Amino acid sequence: MSNISSNLKYLRKKKSHTQQQFADAMGIKRSLIGAYEEDRAEPKYDLLKKIAEYFELTIDEFINETINEDWKPKPKSQGSNLRILSISVDKDDKENIEMVPVKASAGYLNGFSDPEYIKDLPKFQLPLPFLKQGTFRAFEIVGDSMLPIQPGSVIVAEYMDNWNDVKPGETYIVISRNEGVVYKRAGNRFKENKELKLISDNRMYDPYTVASDDILEIWKAKAYISTSLPDPTPEPSIETLSTMMAQMQKSISQLNKN
Repeated sequence: MSNISSNLKYLRKKKSHTQQQFADAMGIKRSLIGAYEEDRAEPKYDLLKKIAEYFELTIDEFINETINEDWKPKPKSQGSNLRILSISVDKDDKENIEMVPVKASAGYLNGFSDPEYIKDLPKFQLPLPFLKQGTFRAFEIVGDSMLPIQPGSVIVAEYMDNWNDVKPGETYIVISRNEGVVYKRAGNRFKENKELKLISDNRMYDPYTVASDDILEIWKAKAYISTSLPDPTPEPSIETLSTMMAQMQKSISQLNKN
């Protein structure tokens, strides 16, 4: 559960703002501030970002930290708050999921921070609960380095504004100047002035590293869309059944010894 309601109330009062004064600063109705502080509603992403910036916080700090008189901000690194992300919204002011097809991948390296470029990308919405909070983008992948996920699949990923949250073993879309758009598994945590190790699920491909200052964006994979449906599970062979029986006998023997 987020700490938005308690943090907003504490930070507003610390600045000696009434709800009306803070609502005016945000350009919204006072009743919305009351709803947020009473935990009856949560602000949309654009407003969330605006509030966090107003209090000189990251969105992660504003949502997840318990901010009170004892709270101290963590030292900011380059991996945190690298830049403001360009996004697009629909007619109801909901964030779109922009689609970066393979043919647009090269252009994305130059246009990822250009609102006009982002506006022209294909876009869509997905009514899924885990996509309600955050900023998401979809990337079409090529090659067989991440099998069994097939080439041509689309990875739906969440924008990471704090690269220190990268976790080894989890999968990410990593945008870098030299490698372009790649979908890989992280081999280590992100550290300033260090390299990020990227691992393919297909062991035919060797792991490699990308320098931290070469990275432009990191997106955490949340789901994928594919038109390649899995093949049926093959019927077990005599060899497979024999192996299974041997393993069962070994397990039973071990249980008897215990």
